[in-house]
Amino acid sequence: MGNRSLVVGALIALGIFIAYETLYTVKETEAAVLLEFGRLIRAEIPPGLHVKKPLINEVKRFDARVQTFDAQPQRYFTIEKKALIVDSYVLYRISDVETYYTATNGDEFQTARLLAQRVNTGLRDQFGERTMREVVSGERDQLMTELVEKLSDITRDELGVQIVDIRVKRIDLPEDVSQSVFERMKTERERLAREYRSKGREQAEVIQAKADREKTIIEADAYREAERIRGDGDAKAARIYAQAYNRDPEFYGFYRSLLAYRGSFTDRSDLLLLSPDSDFFRYFKNLEPADSR
Repeated sequence: MGNRSLVVGALIALGIFIAYETLYTVKETEAAVLLEFGRLIRAEIPPGLHVKKPLINEVKRFDARVQTFDAQPQRYFTIEKKALIVDSYVLYRISDVETYYTATNGDEFQTARLLAQRVNTGLRDQFGERTMREVVSGERDQLMTELVEKLSDITRDELGVQIVDIRVKRIDLPEDVSQSVFERMKTERERLAREYRSKGREQAEVIQAKADREKTIIEADAYREAERIRGDGDAKAARIYAQAYNRDPEFYGFYRSLLAYRGSFTDRSDLLLLSPDSDFFRYFKNLEPADSR
């Protein structure tokens, strides 16, 4: 009984081993090739369960989904011979698994190295045909589109890889020119600031001159109006005085003398030297007692 169990167990183990070495699966997200003693005998294996020769065939599987390759920053020159440091990345996927395995032996690092060479060459050509303004601003998307279209055919034929997209993460100036660019930008901003300040002072002077002119006009108008009103008042006062004088000249003279007395003798210490016959004391001399009438 024990020997029989061992035989059955051995047969089951042998069956499992044969099944493991004979059957293999390919997932929907994978691309695979079948090798025989290291030689490629079948490519483009569809997803599903397949059979191979035990110990003779070998299956190589690769990720068929979109992969990302982050390139190292590189220095490129524009058409004006200005250097730029460009940091980019590439999206790609396997399009022809046989060509891919033949060109790269299925090695991701080898694939990245070969892609980097071609992408760097393409970026160098595209940047060399454009100015810095075109690269940095509006034409970057057009540049990337043209580069993807150009490189996809090359990488598909040479590497079995389709480039899905190429994107620039960052564009910087080299350290040796950054300072000069910043100084030039600073000088330009200072020039603009001086220009704006000069225009501001000019406008301030125009506004100040206009305000001074309006002030002068307003003061002149006010002075003219005040003089007119004062003249009208003086004329009216003179007319009233004249009417009062003509009505009773004696009383008017007496009233004016009283005003003169009050203005002359405002303090006890005031001293006034006049002749007794002066007209100033005319009403003093003519005063008579009230009971003499």
